[in-house]
Amino acid sequence: MFLARVEGSVVATKKDPSMSGRILMLLRPQLVDEKDPTRFRPGVNTVLAVDSVGAGEGELVIFTQGSSARLAPNMKDAPVDAVIIGIVDTVDVLGKVIYNASQGS
Repeated sequence: MFLARVEGSVVATKKDPSMSGRILMLLRPQLVDEKDPTRFRPGVNTVLAVDSVGAGEGELVIFTQGSSARLAPNMKDAPVDAVIIGIVDTVDVLGKVIYNASQGS
């Protein structure tokens, strides 16, 4: 599992029939900063993921990739490599809250 920030959505009107009705989100993985482990830094790559939890732009989410993504509900026969499986409320690193959804940080 990985943490990522939702950066936007992707619309594809023509796609594999098993993907019909699925919402696609563009994610930017978040890494704990090596110089300051109480902060996140954005990764350099983006990931396209199926949203299974109703995430929105700007939210911090948990996503899974590879064969684990197909273990998410209703994904077994879908050609997916990444699925959003949770929306993060808080992240605590070394006893310090570095993310709190209710505070918008």
